[in-house]
Amino acid sequence: MEELIQENILLRIENEKLKKQLESYNNSRKTYYEKNKEVVNQKAKNRMKKLSEEDPEKLQKINHDYYLRRKERIAKEKIEKEIIKKDIFNKDKS
Repeated sequence: MEELIQENILLRIENEKLKKQLESYNNSRKTYYEKNKEVVNQKAKNRMKKLSEEDPEKLQKINHDYYLRRKERIAKEKIEKEIIKKDIFNKDKS
């Protein structure tokens, strides 16, 4: 039993350490994109322009895939809203 408690404590310490590392990593990425927002956006535009010139079919497929994912996400959100409305309605009845 004592071993489990000690292992639990060690794992919690390791977990905290990893959380701090992840936080510092994410913060550095956020600050990079905040500082270089225009550069990143311009590179993305150039990439899309180059892709549209070189392989328009691939760009069309990318846009179609995005459309399908967006459509699926919107459908999920709609279903979730309906479930929430039903839950609220059922609570009001009781």
